[in-house]
Amino acid sequence: MTARFKAEPTAKAPPPDLNDPVQRAAYSRELKMVARPIRYLGVALALGAAILAALRARYWPDLPMILPLFLLGVAALHLFAGIVIRAKYHQARMRG
Repeated sequence: MTARFKAEPTAKAPPPDLNDPVQRAAYSRELKMVARPIRYLGVALALGAAILAALRARYWPDLPMILPLFLLGVAALHLFAGIVIRAKYHQARMRG
């Protein structure tokens, strides 16, 4: 049986100085990258739901309305998850 070793603690980045415009701009760019795929997927799903609802209204009246609504709900969950992840990241980053 192998012994389990705890990982060495990693050095955390110090909190940015938000009074300095250069550091504030760098932190803004850093924060934009957090949960980016999740947020973009939410926007894409919302656009897909809108397009599907428009196609249903114009060309496919037999398509159940629950499909665009379901896509819109999943999109809202993705956007909300992105907001929560960014907020948690910001809290952890400000703690240092």
